[in-house]
Amino acid sequence: MFLPSSSNTPLLRSNSPHRYSLREAVRVFQRASNRTGLMMREPSGVQVDNDQQSNWAYSKPVVIIDVLWNFMYIIAAILVLVLSKKEDPEMPLRVWIIGYCLFCVFHVVNVLLEYKRRGYGQEAFGSGSSGSSGYVTLAELTPERTSNVTKYMDSANTMLSFFWWIIGFYWVCTGEQRMVDESPQLYWLCIVFLAFDVFFVVFLLVMACAIGLGLCCCLPCILAVLYAVADKKGAEKEDIEQLSKYTFRRNGCIENCTGEIEGTFAGFMTLCGRDTPKDERSLSKDDAECSICLSTYDDGDELRELSCGHFFHCTCIDKWLYMSATCPLCKRSIIGARGCCEEV
Repeated sequence: MFLPSSSNTPLLRSNSPHRYSLREAVRVFQRASNRTGLMMREPSGVQVDNDQQSNWAYSKPVVIIDVLWNFMYIIAAILVLVLSKKEDPEMPLRVWIIGYCLFCVFHVVNVLLEYKRRGYGQEAFGSGSSGSSGYVTLAELTPERTSNVTKYMDSANTMLSFFWWIIGFYWVCTGEQRMVDESPQLYWLCIVFLAFDVFFVVFLLVMACAIGLGLCCCLPCILAVLYAVADKKGAEKEDIEQLSKYTFRRNGCIENCTGEIEGTFAGFMTLCGRDTPKDERSLSKDDAECSICLSTYDDGDELRELSCGHFFHCTCIDKWLYMSATCPLCKRSIIGARGCCEEV
């Protein structure tokens, strides 16, 4: 195989992290087939970033708030059940409250298990990366197998809680006035639990709709404002106009005069606005191609020379410098370099 020359190399490359992940997967299967002590390579940086983004719901502050909120439900239910011993409702509201508390406990257990699993996995990856070999054993990653179990348990808990909410709503609406008179504490506790659930569902739906409408309607305005207030990295028009500008002529046009250098130079450049021999420069064949559009220079093309000595099509380099005030090849800033040249 051969390495492509710099002139044929695209300026903008598309990253391909999937190739790296595929190679690591092949290594895992090769190690599994060759020896019993299975070893796995550490996850790539893209995978780690995706895991960190998906773990925000199980961060420590969110987990603490979730657990405390559910414990508030349980404590309130216990207090009301103790204070309402003499109440005898027509509907089994006590059974519904106890079932509601059990669902809260089940949810807390799932959250803590998932939080512990994710924390354990991060510690395993951290300890593996600190080692010299950079590998972790499969035994250290066994908590990952509990991920699907906790997800299924949480989904089942959500579905059962939904049906339990419907049952509670039906019981409360069936004997509303009688239960208000006979068992007000149990009745209002059920109302509070049902109302909080409805509030959170409606709140999440409203937030989702608001965010969606905001993105659809205000995204162009937001992008325009961000573009206006963002630091501009490109060069100003005055800086670009101060760069030297040349007109290119192919070597074949002056073949009779300079036949001895026809095989070495691709053509000559004349400084725009001047037509004296001292303002004319030769251009070698290696430099007779624009590195931006990858096309060769033709007769009459206008070229612009940067302070670093590289040449490009005038239209190509002007568009580039408006976005980035650096040379596409050597990444040297045209502003700082021009200032240094002027001082010298």
